[in-house]
Amino acid sequence: MSRSVLLLRAVNVSGRNSVPMARLREVLATETDLADVSTYIASGNIVCATPKNPDAACSAVRVAIHEEFGVDTPVIHRTHAQLVASESAQPFPEGDVKFVHAMFLEGSPSAGAVEALEERRLPEERIALIGNDLWIDYGSGGVHSTKLTKAVLDRALGVAGTARNLRTTRTLIELTA
Repeated sequence: MSRSVLLLRAVNVSGRNSVPMARLREVLATETDLADVSTYIASGNIVCATPKNPDAACSAVRVAIHEEFGVDTPVIHRTHAQLVASESAQPFPEGDVKFVHAMFLEGSPSAGAVEALEERRLPEERIALIGNDLWIDYGSGGVHSTKLTKAVLDRALGVAGTARNLRTTRTLIELTA
């Protein structure tokens, strides 16, 4: 059986968009067709059997979360193979696993998005678009010192996305294997 991850954006961050993972698993079991559901850390990683129709599954999860928790969050699907391919192609293998992030996008970014982000990045930061995944190496300053904020990324990309650091991405690869 192939496995996938459904990535929730901005849940349980800074005391906002509270989605308790235990209750989420219960809701998904009763309100969706997802099978073999588990979660990984509270930031919204749903590991499950790969749905027959990923787009419909993402929509159903988004609706269930909104109805149960009052949180409207994009839900982004990646298969195990997609996670492996993205991590294998990421261009910053020497980067720190805490500071290199994959931003998994819901679709293709706007034309000129990378160029717009290049103008905003700090000198030690690096970015690269690999398919529908934007890889960001925040350098030694990490996420807390960047000018590539959520608002800047959203505006430039023109599509929803959610980021996971390289350590979490690698764990998701293991969990979906």
